[in-house]
Amino acid sequence: MATLEAIQRKIERLRAQAEKAATQQNSAVIERIRGIMEKHGLTVADVVAHLGERRGARGASKGNAAQVGLQGKGKLPPKYRNPATGETWSGHARPPRWIAGVKDRSRFLIDSGNTSGKRAVKAAVKPAVKQTVSAQAKGKLPPKYRDPKTGATWSGHARPPAWIKNVKDRSQYLI
Repeated sequence: MATLEAIQRKIERLRAQAEKAATQQNSAVIERIRGIMEKHGLTVADVVAHLGERRGARGASKGNAAQVGLQGKGKLPPKYRNPATGETWSGHARPPRWIAGVKDRSRFLIDSGNTSGKRAVKAAVKPAVKQTVSAQAKGKLPPKYRDPKTGATWSGHARPPAWIKNVKDRSQYLI
């Protein structure tokens, strides 16, 4: 009967033989591939580009469900264009630096020619509604009184400013 040490030595020899056989087989396959690539004038970049195209057409061969879902949707059409560089942005996800701080993005809109008048009117009305809602959400109230000399305004809530603080009849300052 064989001892444990003898069996372990035999396993190590067989592993070494298997690694050697795999290395020889891989190098033979690589040489055949290299020969075919030279014969047809292909580069590694050509092969990688071809694999990338095929994966996009079939869907992802590997990866998690989120990656597969994103690849299936495709790229969104651009909605905004930077006139200086020609860079585009779809309007989704994080905005690029060239448009991130801009309040009125309408000057960067791409005229696709297929927008209906109804959509254009809806887009024009939407920012005004947003500003009113955001002003109310922040707790700002519309002005109720205006100083005719300076143009300063006051909503009528909280502490009154100095220009209206001691006035008995505030009706002359109503907007």
